[in-house]
Amino acid sequence: MPHVQLTTVLILLLVGFLSAFIDSTVGGGGLVSLPALLFVGLPPALALGTNKLAGTMSALTSSLSYLKSGKIQFKLVKLLLPLSLLGAIAGAYLVHHLPTAFLRPLVIVLLIAVTAYTVLKRNMGQTSTYRGINRRLFTVSCLVALILGFYDGFFGPGTGSFLIISFLFMGFDFVQAAGNAKALNLASNVGGLLTFAMLHSVNYWYGVIVGAGMIVGAIVGSQVAIRKGVNFVRPLFIAVTVIMIGQQLWTWIG
Repeated sequence: MPHVQLTTVLILLLVGFLSAFIDSTVGGGGLVSLPALLFVGLPPALALGTNKLAGTMSALTSSLSYLKSGKIQFKLVKLLLPLSLLGAIAGAYLVHHLPTAFLRPLVIVLLIAVTAYTVLKRNMGQTSTYRGINRRLFTVSCLVALILGFYDGFFGPGTGSFLIISFLFMGFDFVQAAGNAKALNLASNVGGLLTFAMLHSVNYWYGVIVGAGMIVGAIVGSQVAIRKGVNFVRPLFIAVTVIMIGQQLWTWIG
C-alpha cells in the first residue's frame, strides 16, 4: 500500500461519512467528496474516477438499506437500471473527449427550477399517490433514466436531485423517491466506474478509504431518512439543492 498519512486517512473517512449521509438521503454527496479528493492532490480526471468508486460503495449500501425497508419500487426500477448503466458508460467515455463546462449554466437553471418547484409545491412528496405506470409514463421514465445516467457519467452535479424530482412527479413520496433514485444512481455509478477503470482513472487506495467512510454514512443516512420520513427529507433536499446552486454559481463565476 502506498504511504498515506494518517491525517489524510482520517479526513477522507470523515468526508466519506458526511458525503454518503447527505447522498443517501437527498443526493449531492459529491459536493463534499469530490473537492476533498482534489484537496489531497488527485488531478481532476483521477478524482472523478476515484469518487465513482467510493460513490458506488455508498450507493450499493444505501440501495440495499432502502430495498430492505420496502422503499424501492423494484418492479419499476429493475427495468430502468440497465438504461442508467448504459447512459453512464457513454457519458463517462465522452467526458474524456469533450469539455463539460458548457453544461454548468443549464444545470444551475435546472437546479433553481427544481428547488423553486419543491418549495412552492408544499404537498409534493408528502404522501405516495403512485398507483402503477402506463405505457406513456414508462417511456418517459426510460428516457429520463438514460439521459440522467449519461449526465451522471459525463458531468454529475445534481443527478440525485434530478432523479428524486422525477420520481416525485410519478407520485412517490420523498422517501420512496430517494430510494428509487439511489438505486438508479447505483447503476450510473457502476457504469461510470467501469469506464473510468478501463481508462486507468481510478486511485483505488483513496477510493476504498473514502468508500469505507461512505458505507457507514450510507447506513446511517438511509436509516435516518426511513425513520424520520418526509418531514426530514424534504427540507434537507431543499437545503442541499440551494447549496449546490451556490457551489455551481461560484465555480462558474470563478
